Amino acid sequence: MFEKTTWIKLPRNVLVGHGVLDDLSAAVEELYLSGRPLVVTSPTPNDLVGDRVRAQFDVAGTVVVETASFDAVERVVDAASEADAGYLVALGGGKPIDTAKMASDRLKCGLVSVPTAASHDGIVSGRSSIPEGDTRHSVAADPPLAVVADTEILAQAPWELTSAGCADIISNYTAVKDWQLAHRLKNVEYSEYAGALSQMTAEMLVESADAIKPGFEESAWLVAKALVSSGVAMSIAGTSRPASGAEHLISHQLDRLVPGRALHGHQVGVAAIVTEYLHSGERGEWSDIRDALAQMDAPTTASGLGIDDETFLEALTTAHTIRDRYTILGDGVSEAAAREAATFTGVI
Repeated sequence: MFEKTTWIKLPRNVLVGHGVLDDLSAAVEELYLSGRPLVVTSPTPNDLVGDRVRAQFDVAGTVVVETASFDAVERVVDAASEADAGYLVALGGGKPIDTAKMASDRLKCGLVSVPTAASHDGIVSGRSSIPEGDTRHSVAADPPLAVVADTEILAQAPWELTSAGCADIISNYTAVKDWQLAHRLKNVEYSEYAGALSQMTAEMLVESADAIKPGFEESAWLVAKALVSSGVAMSIAGTSRPASGAEHLISHQLDRLVPGRALHGHQVGVAAIVTEYLHSGERGEWSDIRDALAQMDAPTTASGLGIDDETFLEALTTAHTIRDRYTILGDGVSEAAAREAATFTGVI
């Protein structure tokens, strides 16, 4: 008897485009949520558009978080409980969205995502990433019930955040290859649909790299669409596999070795250049990844990340120990092989 089942949780409303922030209350109204919202934000987004968000609701309060942390999650949980908030509205970049996502999971309440920077695919996905010391915890959580991404606001964000978001998406190239490898060698369950969607999203950004420029709202539109697609791919798969492979393990190891040195998206972009070489050799698509990143002014070398060559090689040779996830790194890449790959691709 066939007994396979799947449960896919996706956002019910996704608004992307010019001026859609003013439609936030309408998008939330269609969700039929009860109670008042608690706004979770960080200082800059709060100053820029916090009042525009609060003006649309009878809010239960606002929590401003400086950094994503478990302490910040507790602050949000406590504030929401004390104010008897019905749901959370996360306004900003990765810090408030990841914090609110984990808090909403704890509170068993709905979450609305309102990104002000196109810096990562967490604006849509069912994953929350919270640092603790020299470790970053990736925790499963429900995806937002609604996502409202105003491209006018996204286009005004610092370009390094947008280029980091682009690099994060482009790294899906190698994440999908790692997923397929794990399926072939370790019988890890693979979703053709989620894999194809993730790969198509990465290819779309690579092919459109020359059209993604600072200050252009059309560029913000392209990046926002890609981030939404990547997040949806993870929701369909029920795992972060479509967007997280060896390149993310390397980035997490860099976070341990040199915390705060570079943005997550930039780190996975540079790591993807090397992991693509490990997958496909000299004739692989590593040069396409590198050239697309360069066109977007994203780093393509260890030094561009502000990381010395030996530290990058240490991360590359030890990243397989980060978590039990099979990738092209296998049970470890030798120092000689790591140096050859990083040197040939120009990463070091």
